[in-house]
Amino acid sequence: MRTLTLALLVAATPALAAGDRFFSLGNTDFVVLLAFLLFIGVLVYFKVPGLLGGLLEKRADGIQAELDEARSLREEAQSLLASYERKQKDVQAQADRIVEQAKKDAEAASKQAEKDLEVSIARRMQAAEEQIAQAQASAVRDVRDRAIALSVSVARDVLTEDMSPEAAAALIDKSIEEVGQRLN
Repeated sequence: MRTLTLALLVAATPALAAGDRFFSLGNTDFVVLLAFLLFIGVLVYFKVPGLLGGLLEKRADGIQAELDEARSLREEAQSLLASYERKQKDVQAQADRIVEQAKKDAEAASKQAEKDLEVSIARRMQAAEEQIAQAQASAVRDVRDRAIALSVSVARDVLTEDMSPEAAAALIDKSIEEVGQRLN
């Protein structure tokens, strides 16, 4: 406090050099100096500079804490961003693999469908050929049966007209013998 008073007195020496009565209550400069010194004294007595320093220090510590927290949040955000970017790349790679696999599966399914279609067509062609062969065999059988029936009818007509009863009996006996020989 003494140094402050001494510093103020040294600062006031130019006012003393003016020659007027400086230490008079009529001099406003002196009154203002006294009020200022009294104000400074009151501030020092109530330890306001220490309180202000403490408040400023608390504020500085708070700001430093906020900066540290912001820095840690920034680092955390950067790590999260990097993690999400890695995950996004992994998901994109997985999606590409899925699409590629789907294309391969579609091609395989298409080839299998073509093979199945070829097998089905071949099966149907074979079935159609078998039906044609059966129809042909049936037609041949029908024609043969009709030819046989017609031949028998014509032979009966011819035999009945040209054959006598004795010749018919001989022909029947000969036929019975022939059937007997074939059965044995």
